[in-house]
Amino acid sequence: MFTKILIANRGEIACRVAATARRMGIKTVAVFSEADAGARHVALCDEAVLIGPAPARESYLCGDRIIEAALAAGAQAIHPGYGFLSENEGFASACAEAGLVFIGPPPPAIRAMGSKSAAKSLMEQAGVPLVPGYHGDNQDPDFLREQADRIGYPVLLKASAGGGGKGMRIVEHSADFTAALASCKREAISSFGDDAVLVEKYLLRPRHIEIQVFADNHGDCVYLFERDCSVQRRHQKVLEEAPAPGMTELRRKAMGEAAVAAARAVGYAGAGTVEFIAQSDGSFYFMEMNTRLQVEHPVTEMITGTDLVEWQLRVAYGERLPKAQQDLAISGHAIEARIYAENPEKGFLPSTGTLRHLRTPDAGMFSIATASDGVRIDSGVREGDAISPFYDPMIAKLIVWGRDRAEALSRMSQALSRYQIVGLANNIAFLKRLVESEAFAGADLDTGLIERNHTALFPVLAPASMQTLALATAALLDEESGGAGGAANPWAATTGWRMNGRLQRQLEFAEEEHLHAVTVEYRGNDWLLRQGAESCAMTIVGRGAQDMLIKLGGVAVRGAVVRDGDAFHVFAGGTHAVLTYADPMAHAGEAEADSGRLTAPMPGKIVAVLVSQGDSVAKSTPLLIMEAMKMEHTIAAPANGVVEAILYAVGDQVAEGAQLLSFKPV
Repeated sequence: MFTKILIANRGEIACRVAATARRMGIKTVAVFSEADAGARHVALCDEAVLIGPAPARESYLCGDRIIEAALAAGAQAIHPGYGFLSENEGFASACAEAGLVFIGPPPPAIRAMGSKSAAKSLMEQAGVPLVPGYHGDNQDPDFLREQADRIGYPVLLKASAGGGGKGMRIVEHSADFTAALASCKREAISSFGDDAVLVEKYLLRPRHIEIQVFADNHGDCVYLFERDCSVQRRHQKVLEEAPAPGMTELRRKAMGEAAVAAARAVGYAGAGTVEFIAQSDGSFYFMEMNTRLQVEHPVTEMITGTDLVEWQLRVAYGERLPKAQQDLAISGHAIEARIYAENPEKGFLPSTGTLRHLRTPDAGMFSIATASDGVRIDSGVREGDAISPFYDPMIAKLIVWGRDRAEALSRMSQALSRYQIVGLANNIAFLKRLVESEAFAGADLDTGLIERNHTALFPVLAPASMQTLALATAALLDEESGGAGGAANPWAATTGWRMNGRLQRQLEFAEEEHLHAVTVEYRGNDWLLRQGAESCAMTIVGRGAQDMLIKLGGVAVRGAVVRDGDAFHVFAGGTHAVLTYADPMAHAGEAEADSGRLTAPMPGKIVAVLVSQGDSVAKSTPLLIMEAMKMEHTIAAPANGVVEAILYAVGDQVAEGAQLLSFKPV
């Protein structure tokens, strides 16, 4: 077996590979950019090498530097993870030329399947059903628009070299095609270095089902069953599960054998995923093959009891597959939720910042065998780490296993309830609503599930309850008193004791558009809380670092309260409320009424300016386009008005909150 490998990636996949390699007695070398000097994957590996500045094009996409680092460290092989160079034929070939084993498929297989267009042509020759579309080399915009008109709208534009939802656009009308194509190509060239696209008919209510395949260099190839990855936003997966609900043995066998045939057709070796679009009538269409390990591979590991990274290392070393097809079986049900730094209520806009507080449910880390109570977490970050604008904003993958789907759903809901993050926007509350939704729980799955159930998944949030307000109030009072027991000097204490009379004070907490006024009255051994027409006695029973236990009206209420500046983050009963302690006089008049400012929602780069100074525009007109975290974000006019000044040019980097242009409503 290899004695040392280099991991040419970052984040949770680099940590995952490092953990498996350590268990197998293999030393690992990490590569890192300047932004990742203190990253978790660097700490987990035995050695680490700096390869460049933060932008991926200047670090993680520089194959020559990675190969040079591997040779200098004495590594025998390179594991590419997923993303970056994992499906780059040139990099795989360069590894071989340098005498290094590329832990992935041979370059010809990457070439055959690396282009979605070429792969579809190959599958068409093999008789695999394809979605109607154009998969050729002609990239003339007018020609592509003619093809879209011929296919019929809606159509899907997709980067030929793409993946992960990057470089994809749904076009509903012919008039929108040119702008969508330009945006798709910009995103494709930025993410993959190739702006070629294909055009396909956009199927309504399809399911996204993929088959995990594995082949060795001795002619053996197996499929490790399917994953249902239908629940998506912006064409990126949100929840994945295995096996697919409602899958019949006959259909599973047909799709598995088709996937193996596809792998054999290109002389495949290693881990791969063949992705299909499936219809309710049982038909399925080849979509693409990913010639690498997938983000969602843990659900396959959990239902098959296999370590796919270990399989990768063994196959790359020249060993046979650890199991034959007849040795593989499905046990139970697994679900994976991708926890992202993003704001679902604002169109899933990515978020940047520092993980100032991170508490997770009890779980195994990267491991199948040690998963605690069927819960596993794969993550590349720790408390105190930053989510930067340079890379994908994934925080962690939360994976659960149950004896059946119902048990897995219950475990996922409970695990999400115990996941606490402070410091940046995240999608945990949304994931919990999604897992508990009637559509997902009832397995009414397709790629439009989130949009179709928007009202249920994005409800108008109810104001904070009395219990939530009481926990925040108790935390504030306890903090002011110097902690449990109060200050040693009674004259320095701020507990509320007065020589004559009783202390009454009013606290104000802001929560989104709500302002909560809480009156507290000190009564010796407890406090009397009033909020609106509701009042009750509150006693602080105890508090740990963040945990708070109070009695409210004689009922025990437990939660965690984390203070971050003026914000009190209250985690209780599976909910997360953010209450900002407000002085109404100090903050009077601070409402943002300056509609003439249009600011950057996050750090990023200007990739297109669509208007000129002096232009009159209608409400919702696109003004400029930013790129951040590998995705494009359009800044639109908030009202009818005039563009008074454009403050940045194409190519400029901008900070979060920076004014991008001056706009005068009319």
